[in-house]
Amino acid sequence: MNSSPVSATPGALKRDAHFFALLFASTTSIIGSGWLFGAYHAARLAGPLSIWSWVIGAVIMMLIALCFAELGALFPRSGALVHMSHASHGEGLARIWSWILFLAYVPVPAVEAEAVVTYANNYLPYFIQPGSAGLLTFTGFVVCALLLGLFGALNLLAVRLLLSINSVVTLWKIAVPLLTVIALIAASTRWGVMAAAPGTYHFDGIFTALPMAGVVFSFIGFRTAIDLGGESANPSRNIPLAVIGSVLLSAALYILLQLAFLFALSPADLAHGWNNLSFSGQAGPFAGIAATLGLGWLAALLYIDAYISPGGTGLMYFTAGSRILFAMGETKTGPKRLTALNKVHAPWFAVLVMWVVGVLFLLPFPAWQLMVGYITSTTVLTYGLGPVVLLVLRRSHPELARPFRLKGATILAPVAFICSNWVVYWTGFRTNSVLFLIIALGFAVYAVHYHFIARKPPAGFGWRYIAWLLPWFGGVWLISALGGIGGGYGLLGFWPGVAVLTVWSLIVLGIAVRSSLPAEEIAELMTRMDRTA
Repeated sequence: MNSSPVSATPGALKRDAHFFALLFASTTSIIGSGWLFGAYHAARLAGPLSIWSWVIGAVIMMLIALCFAELGALFPRSGALVHMSHASHGEGLARIWSWILFLAYVPVPAVEAEAVVTYANNYLPYFIQPGSAGLLTFTGFVVCALLLGLFGALNLLAVRLLLSINSVVTLWKIAVPLLTVIALIAASTRWGVMAAAPGTYHFDGIFTALPMAGVVFSFIGFRTAIDLGGESANPSRNIPLAVIGSVLLSAALYILLQLAFLFALSPADLAHGWNNLSFSGQAGPFAGIAATLGLGWLAALLYIDAYISPGGTGLMYFTAGSRILFAMGETKTGPKRLTALNKVHAPWFAVLVMWVVGVLFLLPFPAWQLMVGYITSTTVLTYGLGPVVLLVLRRSHPELARPFRLKGATILAPVAFICSNWVVYWTGFRTNSVLFLIIALGFAVYAVHYHFIARKPPAGFGWRYIAWLLPWFGGVWLISALGGIGGGYGLLGFWPGVAVLTVWSLIVLGIAVRSSLPAEEIAELMTRMDRTA
């Protein structure tokens, strides 16, 4: 793979991102609003067992991250996930996947902006509707739109300057949660609360908390290093190390935060059970609980961090999303205009699209928790493609030189694919219905445009390479409907639903691998990508 050029040629992104820049880019994408809200919502669903939600969430995301660590080094391109789908199953899948990826990325800066104004509403009560579940007022909506505009403006800077700013922000974002852990554990005298209110939480809550409490949402940012791979001077080394390192670092931090949160609760907070956990200032959970412990200085620090942590994550997702759009323009799965660069080689038109659509996402999801479930389900669905592409390339090109080679991939990749489908299933039928409806409508528009407006040859659509998406998406949706999570009909119990989905995932995976492009076409596409890297 071509990794030598450091200066950019006209029409190309600059390769200015070193290892620590990529590591901090992924880490700051992970440590965002999830740490400010996740522990509270996880405790409500799983009680003291919520610690295991973070452990299991970290294991699942590490399995997926390991697959992408190998692939990221093979596709050292900005917006690499678009290029991966193109190489394995052709232009049809690349076009579909690029828009699903965009739908996963574009709401994240918006939800981080919502997190900022939700915390700020504790002392500036103009942003959230009184008595609502965190719904934005008109003023709150305008402020969120302006924050998104700030993310966009910063993305018009040179990538080296942008990542330098982010590196400073990341150090803060690691230091403040660590300080919070130490301070809450040191100040707490309520360690017995771990055994309080028995019978008000369930074992299943460990798993439903993964999507519903924002546990998985808190980890999804690891792939920012992959999305910025085209701007790294040594992608084959830097990408795998940054991906794996960011997940390990963040997992340790999140588990400690959940432990500190549980220790800091009082029995009075659980008077009505874990599912009705309530205390003063709970709209900003960690700041509120710090205030109840007499740690006013920590509460003040956390209110400041409520700008920095979500802001840093929103900034990096804005960056990654614009690179996905740039890749769509490169692969012709989107308008060529998306590759337009400014004087410092930043994709200005893609940045503009991210801002406009991000603002529109605030309308149907005007609260942090409303948007988190959608983002989790959509993002983890896109992650499912990683194990598929990994197995396709192992099967078609076993001789390919791999800068990072995942050991035991024939076992770990299927497990990662199954886990990604589990998380989508645990998000619930109601959310999944919205997700798959959006995908179905988007696919219908694409098919109609291709066949009847553009009047392109039917053979070029690639039906034989994308037909496996129907049993994948349709099967997950049907099993979700039969289950009892989030509006399902309850015909399948929790564990029977998990078992059925496991078997179906393996069937779909087998079909997906056999539906890939011929080996010679994959080789030709990868060679073409390498020449233009």
